[in-house]
Amino acid sequence: MANFTVWKFDKPDGASQALRTLKELQDEGLIAISDAAIVEWPEGKKKPATRQLDDLVGPAALHGAFWGLFFGILFFFPVLGVAVGAGGGALVGALRDVGIDDDVIDKIKSSVTPGTSAVFLLSSSGVEERIRQRFLGTHMELIYSDIGKYEEARLREIFSQD
Repeated sequence: MANFTVWKFDKPDGASQALRTLKELQDEGLIAISDAAIVEWPEGKKKPATRQLDDLVGPAALHGAFWGLFFGILFFFPVLGVAVGAGGGALVGALRDVGIDDDVIDKIKSSVTPGTSAVFLLSSSGVEERIRQRFLGTHMELIYSDIGKYEEARLREIFSQD
């Protein structure tokens, strides 16, 4: 089963610092990362910087369009209810289908704000206690929603590369 997690940090560079630890955990076989992206939002900026983490992900990573639309809905469209185009509408529906509902989206929006950063991770096979130990003292908040095999396959189907 895959896990979709959002790891929010109290500093704009916290997510970048966490990447080293995630890479080590992956190299040690304590987590299998399918896909990842980060958001860094320096204080005083109107919008965050976002990027997909190609160096951490496996061959089954989601299409880059997923992250672009997802971050657009979270940070660049002022109101989710506003028409966000066919792609945005498809993403909102797909997210709900896989258990990433409005409550999770709202929590992410209210948590990832100027002066913070976040890692967005699609992973599996995590050794939860060992991962948690590695992040002690990092002032991290974990926002988390499980995605089962069916839901992961559905996301991949919707956002697969043509």
